[in-house]
Amino acid sequence: MASEGLTSTAYIKHHLTNLTFGQHADGSWGLARNAEEIKEMGFWALQLDSLGWSTFLALFFLYFFRKAATQATIGVPGGLQNFVEWIVEFVDDSVRGSFSAKNDLVAPMALTIFCWVFLMNLMDLVPVDWLPMIAQQIGHHVFGMDPHHVYFKVVATTDPNITFGMAFAVFFLMIYYSIKIKGLGGFLGELAFQPFGKWGMPVNLVLEGVSLIAKPISLSLRLFGNMYAGETIFILIAMMYGAGWGMGIFGGILQLGWAIFHILIITLQAFIFMTLTIVYMEMAHQEHH
Repeated sequence: MASEGLTSTAYIKHHLTNLTFGQHADGSWGLARNAEEIKEMGFWALQLDSLGWSTFLALFFLYFFRKAATQATIGVPGGLQNFVEWIVEFVDDSVRGSFSAKNDLVAPMALTIFCWVFLMNLMDLVPVDWLPMIAQQIGHHVFGMDPHHVYFKVVATTDPNITFGMAFAVFFLMIYYSIKIKGLGGFLGELAFQPFGKWGMPVNLVLEGVSLIAKPISLSLRLFGNMYAGETIFILIAMMYGAGWGMGIFGGILQLGWAIFHILIITLQAFIFMTLTIVYMEMAHQEHH
């Protein structure tokens, strides 16, 4: 296991640390060997594992759906076509139920968000030691690195950089369409004159400003918090395998139960992120008079 030679605290920290590339304090560029070096690298450091897995899963989603589209037939559909059509209909029903305006971007965006977030969340069901252990061996034998300095987080949605990135993309689209549909004056008017009219402008600006800023923050932190907590529980359960046969068997039962329950969590979090995106886009298209 990856926990060999590590204390329990170090094992947990190791699994919750990103493989980070950036500029060291001495000016050189390279991989961070500990949390202190990650902190020194600052804002422009790159979490290679989060970026790699999120990109790979996005490409997998595109390949999977493109393959279904190219193989689609008006005759008896195959299993792949049935599965993809079921997902598309599910997302389409969600969009129709929450979005009343006309915008051809919303449904494809909702489909992409749901599938992409679900796939990133789904990586949480891979046993926590498997992929990090492979990464350690590659880092040690190929690049000559100390295995304990090879970090590898698999679940991209446990990285706030990923969840905030998606949330801010939705936020900027919401601002863009608010101004496009209502005009700059209409958008600013909503911030200044709602809900208490022109005489309550200072209070309106505070309330609406806080509400506006809270949207991307809550959208990102909800997903990050739930997935981070779920991953931490898997790591804690994995530690039981090093405490003897009895605890190992008990840990296996706990892991199976938590994994089954976690299937609901990962699906629900993807659905919530998609639904809130649709709702925010609907709000951006609403004109208040």
